[in-house]
Amino acid sequence: MITVKNLHKSFGENQVLCGVNYHINPGEKIVVVGPSGSGKSTFLRCLNLLEYPTEGEIWFDGQLINGDKVNLNEVRRHMGMVFQHFNLFNNLTIMDNIILAPTKLKIMSKEEAKETALTLLKRVGLEQKADAFPGSLSGGQKQRIAIVRSLAMNPKVMLFDEPTSALDPEMVGEVLEVMKELAESGMTMVVVTHEMGFAREVGTKVVFMDGGNIVEENTPAEFFANPQAPRLKEFLSKVL
Repeated sequence: MITVKNLHKSFGENQVLCGVNYHINPGEKIVVVGPSGSGKSTFLRCLNLLEYPTEGEIWFDGQLINGDKVNLNEVRRHMGMVFQHFNLFNNLTIMDNIILAPTKLKIMSKEEAKETALTLLKRVGLEQKADAFPGSLSGGQKQRIAIVRSLAMNPKVMLFDEPTSALDPEMVGEVLEVMKELAESGMTMVVVTHEMGFAREVGTKVVFMDGGNIVEENTPAEFFANPQAPRLKEFLSKVL
């Protein structure tokens, strides 16, 4: 579904990604871990061109999306994105946050969008919050709403950029629960996270990044039980 070839990204003199190659198949749950500053979030943000690569190619669904004449809005329609800090519109109700994109892009009528939104809100246990404003919600509720907002577009893949790192520890579980359920439903997912339990339980592959490169990838069982790279061994000894 996504192929990354020789991906480089620099911010001025600072080279953050150094020739990353990767391939994501439909239905895979790729969990990306690594120390701060290793390039994880930049890698994720390049996948939907929130960061534009300095060099290299990103293919999505058979299309080179960082080529010429690409309709980026059309591409992003199919790639849901969940951010660390929710990025909800505080002046809109929860319902209006969710239906904004599907109605603006004329994917659904307002009635259809509302119906979809209510179904999704029920799925995450927040249907009673449809008319509330984001300011009245807890961090965990906001993040579940952010996931619903992405799902309302019926994406082919969901990208998560450290979705629990801004949450109080007791709220982390409720967000991970929704993500696990999403994984079980067959959604293709790429998740940048520090939650090793989630990586072990939900990932089909775990990827370790350091210094702008993919240092190691493996199935969760092998990744945690039998790390090969010295840098990964050192990292796991500190986080597990």
